[in-house]
Amino acid sequence: MKKKLAVITVNYQNYAVTEEFIECFKKMNSPDFKVFISDLSVKRQIISHQKWLEVILSENKGYARGVNVGIERALSQGYNQFVVMNNDTRVEKDFINTVQKSLNTHPRALVSGKIYYEAGYEYHTTRYKKQELGHVLWYAGGLVDWKNAYTTHRGVDEVDQGRYDLFEKTEFITGCLMLFDKAVIDAVGPWDERYFLYYEDADWCERAKRKNISLYYDPTVVIWHKNAQSTGGAGSSVHKRYQEKNRLIFGLKYAPFRTKIHLVKDFFLAKIKMR
Repeated sequence: MKKKLAVITVNYQNYAVTEEFIECFKKMNSPDFKVFISDLSVKRQIISHQKWLEVILSENKGYARGVNVGIERALSQGYNQFVVMNNDTRVEKDFINTVQKSLNTHPRALVSGKIYYEAGYEYHTTRYKKQELGHVLWYAGGLVDWKNAYTTHRGVDEVDQGRYDLFEKTEFITGCLMLFDKAVIDAVGPWDERYFLYYEDADWCERAKRKNISLYYDPTVVIWHKNAQSTGGAGSSVHKRYQEKNRLIFGLKYAPFRTKIHLVKDFFLAKIKMR
């Protein structure tokens, strides 16, 4: 069976960011892909005459639903390799070739790559020298802190010095960039739409691990991330609200019993303080 690659992303209101995302794929040195955009805001039409682009209008039922809509449409058209990625990202012209090489080498696996902050979008905006911008890591592999039910990014906020240049297994893959083939979908099923926003990627990773699917970090796959542009930026009220709520859902589903007790207590104490 010929391997066909679908790139899945979700748009919510931030059309300028999505248009910049589309521009990247006009420069690809491989024609063997199609981009599927789930548009959850439907405020204006995303216009493109590219044969490799399809926009799917969908009711806003959350990021996971947007991903599922894109995957379902791609599957219906015979696609069997997938890249789920944020629309607030930038890629270089060799991206498709690198993704296909990684997926062909590691079938029935979840894979992510090296993710930098886009220059000017770093969390610590005054920490870095001008020549370091664009080389500050956002993700170089992931960890799960089960004591607190957190997922964390290895290398985050570090200037890349080559410490994370080895292909290796990882505990958590961010939904900002997730590569997989149809065998993973068949084994794990769709993304859990109860999360609406945040932790849906962590949930899918945990479900995959329970199906004996390996998670890998591949540093040859590289993108740049305009951090949290779809939710008002890191630390915004939207960002915090969904992080807290969905961390509770994730923790109650997977964390050790002692962690679950602390999560429930902390959640209700926070609610009392807000009154």
